Amino acid sequence: MTCADAGRCADTARERLDPLAGTAHGYDRWLMLEHRGPWAYDAFGGLPMGDDARHAVVEAIRTTRTRLLVIRRPGRPAPDEAHRWCLADRRSGSTLWGAWDSDADLLAAAEAVHAGPPTDVPGAVEAAPPMLLVCAHGRHDVCCAVRGRPVAAALAERWPDQVWESSHVGGDRFAPNVVVVPDGTTYGMLEPVDACDVVAAHLEGRVSASHLRGFGGQPPVVQAVAAAAHAQLGPAGPRDVVGHEVVATGEHRWTVRLRCTGALPPVVEAEVTGTRRESAFLTCHAPAATRAWAWSVGDLRAPDGFTRTSSRRDGTDSTGP
Repeated sequence: MTCADAGRCADTARERLDPLAGTAHGYDRWLMLEHRGPWAYDAFGGLPMGDDARHAVVEAIRTTRTRLLVIRRPGRPAPDEAHRWCLADRRSGSTLWGAWDSDADLLAAAEAVHAGPPTDVPGAVEAAPPMLLVCAHGRHDVCCAVRGRPVAAALAERWPDQVWESSHVGGDRFAPNVVVVPDGTTYGMLEPVDACDVVAAHLEGRVSASHLRGFGGQPPVVQAVAAAAHAQLGPAGPRDVVGHEVVATGEHRWTVRLRCTGALPPVVEAEVTGTRRESAFLTCHAPAATRAWAWSVGDLRAPDGFTRTSSRRDGTDSTGP
């Protein structure tokens, strides 16, 4: 069977009941370049710039482990001003904005990436309203456009200054995907009818565990336990649950300890086991079926003796542990 025979990846993922937890890309920083489209399959590769500027941006993101995305406002407004770029940092919660219409502007963006967190650069803004990035990169995967654009439009009606369509964020089969920047929370399998509720709760400090894929800056096994903590002990905010310690206890087995704040126990831990799911086409353009990782999380424990037994939480990540 080929990818075309299998059907669209987001449809088949729902049929398989592919779990979400533990599947977000674990980045702490993002460099976002506005381009009003259309986007190529490689959105950044299709942007108009010289070789020196392109090399500088690529070198900056690779050496600092920064996620590079191309963004645009929903509806593709007519270009009446210079494109913008934004550097966002999860740890500091800060963002830095600039404009670009020349290679010199992109070289300045690359220098800002090298300089460290945006708080170290003049002009950075702390505690700015979060950016709501909705993957709508149809050239990369048709599901992202078909499912992502209606969600972007629905969110933009309510938060017009915060919503952006984004290039590929990973996890096409979970489309529509929404990433909240700079805290890095990623949600998947949203629909226009529930996306506004999920985002509104997030902005009020309550993570929606039913659509949660994971958090920026955290490895998959920590994301899986964090998702279980939000589901079983929440509601909690996106910064209330963070990874503290991961200890390998066997082949594809770990003990994960979280530090929590707010109404949650201060320390929570659980055992995690990684297994491979059955082979499947994980994107609409996949050349072959592959086996994603699944994370099985045991009962949560807290030092004060708290233990809550519930259904197990699983998640998948095609890149492995």
